[in-house]
Amino acid sequence: MSVRAAWRLESLGFHEVRTYEGGKQEWFAYGLPKEGERASVPLAGGVAARGVPSCGLDRSVREAAEVMRAAGWDTCVVQNDIGIVLGRLRLDDTEAAAERDPDLSVEEVMECGPSTFRPSVPVEEMRDYMRRHHTDSALITTPDGRMFGLLRLIDAERAIAEALPDETTKDGPGAHYPAGG
Repeated sequence: MSVRAAWRLESLGFHEVRTYEGGKQEWFAYGLPKEGERASVPLAGGVAARGVPSCGLDRSVREAAEVMRAAGWDTCVVQNDIGIVLGRLRLDDTEAAAERDPDLSVEEVMECGPSTFRPSVPVEEMRDYMRRHHTDSALITTPDGRMFGLLRLIDAERAIAEALPDETTKDGPGAHYPAGG
């Protein structure tokens, strides 16, 4: 919508007007609200867990493990100073590395350049990806590479089951989606 149209809407009493130059997919990719025929289709951004622990490249694996344990997570997202995702660190990897050398840096142990997905990806597509790649979670980032959240396979499966009306399966919502990964 143009700036002029946005100001006109505000003058008519609309208060949540946004001037937005990107396309609809980019809007959804930032996890912004949606409406229309497919508004009920669950997207990764709506299901992803927020507040994933993060750390910088210079942290030790011991420190990163402490951050994850304190937060109750098994993943730490490695980010630069402005929040761009550079890597991913799993608790199991930090514990094994810390046994060898607790002063190893996160940079030496992390998974570099992990696969990331946009908040606009349908949850069903994400579930299928995670099953094919035998992973229990996926990083969700904004188009500019900033951390948005972590989508867990179990949460994706739950969202799909909840989105299906009871009459779509004989045994209730999600019955034709096997549990697990």
